[in-house]
Amino acid sequence: MKNIARIAALLLALVLTLTTASAALADGYRTLDEIRDSGKIVIGLFSDKKPFGYVDENGEYQGYDVYLARRLAEDLGVALEIVSLDAPNRIEYLQSYKVDVVLANFTYTEDRAQQVDFALPYMKVALGVVSPDAALITEPEQLNGKTLIVSKGTTAETFFEANYQEVNLLKFDSYTEAYIALIDGRGDALSTDNTEVLAWAIENPGFTVGIESLGSLDTINPAVTKGNETLLNWINEEIVRLGRENFFHADYEATLRETYGPNADADSLVVEGGVVE
Repeated sequence: MKNIARIAALLLALVLTLTTASAALADGYRTLDEIRDSGKIVIGLFSDKKPFGYVDENGEYQGYDVYLARRLAEDLGVALEIVSLDAPNRIEYLQSYKVDVVLANFTYTEDRAQQVDFALPYMKVALGVVSPDAALITEPEQLNGKTLIVSKGTTAETFFEANYQEVNLLKFDSYTEAYIALIDGRGDALSTDNTEVLAWAIENPGFTVGIESLGSLDTINPAVTKGNETLLNWINEEIVRLGRENFFHADYEATLRETYGPNADADSLVVEGGVVE
């Protein structure tokens, strides 16, 4: 009987915990003060998009976005909790209050800005296309009738759907799956941010970025849940502050220089103080 009572008590505690968690979710996003009071900020990051957000051989998160996430938590005076996400669920994780901020190579678009609030940019980017050296793609028209690998929920997906309907898109939820498909020969090429495919091609002999810049020059921005003005304003102010100390160039040197090499131009990627030049 004592065991039954103990199990019943545990089940009741579990129900109460779930009810409390559901109630917290129903309250919506967490304001800046609520984040500070809780002692932690929850940030959504990629775990498989090297060198911007990935898990290293020691199980630790690393990369350009992660470097910024750690600084945001430090300057807020709270612990950092990282939630791994994929491109298709970045908006959903904000709208369902699973994270406070998304720092996952999130390109600003007008459509996305209707669903989440973007802070000032910290990186600039265009699309790139990587393909095998043996059948290098150097013009997007070469992809007509062929298979292009993309990740769901990315600007590459929307760009090719809008502008190159004769290209067959093979879509994956994660970047890891997408790159494995390219290596396996299930597609003729892969498209995503040029910063990312250039880094990937350097580490994968036999593949080259034949199209280094496609579409418009876009920006990568932090994002918060729509309407969360206190957190948005603080992040904007923080990005301006960080720009005064050349933080994002330091981020580049710490996380990207080894990948891109000594002759790469950091200014082609880095945005300081939220000002695109």
